[in-house]
Amino acid sequence: MEYKIPEGLYYSKEHEWVKVEGNLARVGITDYAQSKLGDVVYVEFPEVGKQIKQVDESKSKESELGAAESIKAVSAIYSPLSGTVKEVNEGLKDKPELLNTNPYDEGWICVIEPTSLQEELKNLMDAKAYSEYIKTLE
Repeated sequence: MEYKIPEGLYYSKEHEWVKVEGNLARVGITDYAQSKLGDVVYVEFPEVGKQIKQVDESKSKESELGAAESIKAVSAIYSPLSGTVKEVNEGLKDKPELLNTNPYDEGWICVIEPTSLQEELKNLMDAKAYSEYIKTLE
């Protein structure tokens, strides 16, 4: 199956994407993630002001940004970067299906002010590497 994997974003192994916007980072889930979730019916957000840690192998609570609930399951959303949550996408409260229909644009989850942006971006993948990674999962 072909998934949309836009260039210019950074990707985590947990299927979140990051778009760097100056000193902020917009975060969402990938097309691959939304396709595996199925129809999203509810999104749980982090609190604005929450301190968050970049996800690692342990997938600790400190790295959880919230959750996406679909007809099939509830899946945690992990933060691809450490920092402070500055904004959440209020539009998803009324239209959680935007995670399915437009995961890279209107379906973003939150904006983070990263604490170690350049350092932590090294732990993420570019579009080509992420594309290769998801092929290993199919």
